[in-house]
Amino acid sequence: MKDTSLFSWDNGSFMMIVVFGLVVVGIVAAVLIMMYSDTKKK
Repeated sequence: MKDTSLFSWDNGSFMMIVVFGLVVVGIVAAVLIMMYSDTKKK
């Protein structure tokens, strides 16, 4: 049952959290870039 646990620091969960954080930061940055480019067009 240990190997099938959903959350374990031994299974690379830390790297997945880091990747998820980078994805969130990238999405926020993309939204901000689109907002600023939209205001420049106006």
